[in-house]
Amino acid sequence: MYQTDDFVHLHVHSEFSLLDGLGRVDKLVERAKALGQPALALTDHGTMHGVIPFFRACKSAGIRPVIGVEAYMTRWGRPMTGRDSVDDKDRHHLLLLAQNQTGYRNLLKICSDAQLEGYYYKPRIDAEYLAANAEGLICTTGCLAAELPSLLNPEKGALPQERLALDRLHWYLDVFGKDRFFIELQEHDIPALQTVNKTLVDWSARYDVGMIATNDVHYVEARDAAYHDVLLCVQTGSLVQASDRMRMSGGSYYLKSGQEMRDIFRPLVNLPESAFTNTLRIAEMCDVDLEDKSFHLPDTDIPEGHTYESYLRQMTDEGLRWRYGARADDPDVQARKEHELKIIHQMGFDVYFLIVADLCLYARGRGIWYNVRGSGAGSIVAYSVGITGIDPLVNNLVFERFLNPGRVTMPDFDLDFPDDQREEMIRYTIAKYGADHVAQIVSFGRMKARAAVRDVGRALDVPLDEVDRIAKLIPAIPGKPVTIEQALGRDAKKPDLVVPDMVTEYESHDYVRELLDNAMALEGVARHSSTHAAAVIVTDQPLTTYLPVMRPQKAVITEAVTQFEFPICESIGLLKVDFLGLSTLTVMREATRIIRERHGVEFTLDNIPLDDEESYKLLSSGEVSGVFQVEGAGLRRMLQDMQPSEFNHIVAAISLYRPGPMDFIPEYIAVMHGRKEAEYVHPVLEPILGETYGICVYQEQVIRLLTDIAGYTAGEADNVRRGISKKSEKVLIQHREIFAEGSKARVGLTRKEADAIWDALMGFARYGFNRAHAADYAVITVQTAYLKAHYPLEYMAAMLQVERDNSEKVAYYITDSRRMGIEVLAPDINASGMDFVVEQHGEDMPPPVGKDSRISYTFPIPPGAAIRYGLAAIKNVGEGSVQAILDARQDGGAFKTLEDFCQRVDLRKVGKKALECLIKVGALDQFGRRAQLLDAMDQMIGISKTGHEAEEAGQLTMFDLFGGAAATAPASLRLKDVPPMSPKERLALEKEL
Repeated sequence: MYQTDDFVHLHVHSEFSLLDGLGRVDKLVERAKALGQPALALTDHGTMHGVIPFFRACKSAGIRPVIGVEAYMTRWGRPMTGRDSVDDKDRHHLLLLAQNQTGYRNLLKICSDAQLEGYYYKPRIDAEYLAANAEGLICTTGCLAAELPSLLNPEKGALPQERLALDRLHWYLDVFGKDRFFIELQEHDIPALQTVNKTLVDWSARYDVGMIATNDVHYVEARDAAYHDVLLCVQTGSLVQASDRMRMSGGSYYLKSGQEMRDIFRPLVNLPESAFTNTLRIAEMCDVDLEDKSFHLPDTDIPEGHTYESYLRQMTDEGLRWRYGARADDPDVQARKEHELKIIHQMGFDVYFLIVADLCLYARGRGIWYNVRGSGAGSIVAYSVGITGIDPLVNNLVFERFLNPGRVTMPDFDLDFPDDQREEMIRYTIAKYGADHVAQIVSFGRMKARAAVRDVGRALDVPLDEVDRIAKLIPAIPGKPVTIEQALGRDAKKPDLVVPDMVTEYESHDYVRELLDNAMALEGVARHSSTHAAAVIVTDQPLTTYLPVMRPQKAVITEAVTQFEFPICESIGLLKVDFLGLSTLTVMREATRIIRERHGVEFTLDNIPLDDEESYKLLSSGEVSGVFQVEGAGLRRMLQDMQPSEFNHIVAAISLYRPGPMDFIPEYIAVMHGRKEAEYVHPVLEPILGETYGICVYQEQVIRLLTDIAGYTAGEADNVRRGISKKSEKVLIQHREIFAEGSKARVGLTRKEADAIWDALMGFARYGFNRAHAADYAVITVQTAYLKAHYPLEYMAAMLQVERDNSEKVAYYITDSRRMGIEVLAPDINASGMDFVVEQHGEDMPPPVGKDSRISYTFPIPPGAAIRYGLAAIKNVGEGSVQAILDARQDGGAFKTLEDFCQRVDLRKVGKKALECLIKVGALDQFGRRAQLLDAMDQMIGISKTGHEAEEAGQLTMFDLFGGAAATAPASLRLKDVPPMSPKERLALEKEL
């Protein structure tokens, strides 16, 4: 009997061979460990998405990780840049393993360049490229789809091409040498493999080339074969029962024991034992370390004579004078500054603050509105250098919640920009640091419970209505996904999530059992890759120094996308910046632009007040449609009950309106309005919880409780808070004692009193919200309330403009505008612009239909003012169509007649569909009834086309063609007397478009 610990699987696919591999990285490692195998390789198809989690899982399990990839090679002689539909259609597999750090870096380069330069259906490299980047790599002849086995495969042609295959063998030996090139054998019930293997065994002996036996692993255990077969059907859109679909040959593609591997190769004559022991030899040759603990922050420009530390200090000192004026030298301000600068420098993040400050400075210089969300608002340095806009001292924000010497992770400022200027900010970053230093980050769409049921249902050909019925039995709880296993009551830790109807279905019907068993096996597997909505990494060295990249998908701004997900990017010390698009900032920018144009008042990021009485009256009234964060029904009602009168009330409202702390809202409001006395477990809590009426609303309050009562440092307190929120048993036990001792020494608490406060802390820490994050959002909430309260006309025009592509929101905001007393006028070919615009009419203009006389807030609407519907907001009418109309109107003034419109506007540029929609919504009503105009559309387009084609050919001018102003319509354009549309029909068309 052979020992199992001298065999290593070197050809292994995980779920990151998308829809081809089923094995999760952790499960593959767990199985290899259980089999007693000392090492394991990961060799996904053309990508390295999983190598870091794989490396860490192996290290945790105590086995050696072997990092590799199954790359794609072009047909011999064809360049990787070739895109010929015939010559470049064929490609071959190639197994590559990293022997050392040089080999790993070459793998990164190979996988990246194959994506960026060699992609044609698959990411490919060519022979010349491989030879130039082969250092530190181990190569094998690969599977049956690799080059040498393909040439030897009798099923590929009339005769195997042994001579050509032998030439290739010697080429690989020349490139890699006998110490780094191995003949690979596989056995998977494929007849051709028997022929190929015999030749390869013979060549191994004849040419003294090392040989290895591998299994083409695509799933973890034998029982997973059927589930993997369903996965292939999901990939190809096939039915399981289809006879002509892609499928694997049998169920042998799992992680086998060493004994099983030897057993399947027994029929192969002359196979030496070294074919198995060489796998361990290769694994022992491979020594790659991916645990780089350093940070790789890019350099940024600083004045000559400065270090990053000195320049950040100078910027902070200058910023303190800007922010605090005469108070800049106050002891509390200076002490906080010194404390933060010391920690920032100690942790090596001076340059990080300068990088983010530079982004914010660029945005300010370009008039780009921005907001910084998250715990970074707790930094006085960030406030001083213009990154954040909230005073952390006034708002009781804790720096250690953001940056903590006891928790060495990269700080993280999340930057919000107007959604139409986010791209500009990323392009600035690319221009500053270089395209090969900046990349957006990959993300993976995974099969969630309902999606897995639907995918499997299609593959199993279960009737669609049945699949939908079963899928909908799984609860859809926002932010708390329920797994199929939980719904079936198989998660002992969450028995409350069981769905009895699903259990009954599962136990009563075989087809439901088959459906759900397969769906459970596929649930959570990576289904496709996409691009993270916000995250961008910036590196000091070219990207491929640290990670593999891939070609960008549509709507990606950077030239490359990382192959690692963002938590991995951060964990290997790379700088991640979140560039988030926030439409509210676009609304604020546009509203303030309209205000400036109409009233000459200039608003900026810094001068919209947070203490304006009208803003809080508006928030208290419930008239909060379009106000950031609070226009939902729940928060609207909460604000009406709360009647907020200051900024801190809004911060608390945003923090409390979440599952868990929501239960405290009635008590908060009752104490706030004096209907109830605040209650404290002990009087020492009052100085900390008094501002929130006895309720611990914020994580920062938890930190203060630990520091002020028990003497923890802020950094220690934040780590304890995290441990409590994660229900760490070690933290709960250890720090109960430390808290008791500290509170006795610091404030004289008895053990009973300390335990009572500690027990209260358990709930506080689990539900407390990040005050800095809430304050960031509250700023925008109050500022949007201010703009709506004082400039409702301009604000609603901006709202409509920004939401113009969302017909449901446009309809909602039009209705709400009219309810407020603002008329929104119909689109008009002579009055409308590209976007919604403010118009001024006579003071005798009647109030809009739909104005609510019972509205709880009186908006200051100027008499005769209205909003005009924008043409580009009409469905199917693009900006190009509108621009053609506006250009003609600007050149010749308002259109006097329908004929004038057709003569001057090139309706070829407008398009028939757009013209139809303009007519249907009434934009051309001044020229005739809609039914008539729709009937005349072909004539209108024909006349416009004839005239413009003639003008372009230089044969006639418009004046010649139509005789001056064309006050009389050509006979062909006379409108027919067709039955008019009913009011109901017109209304239906307007709602549709």
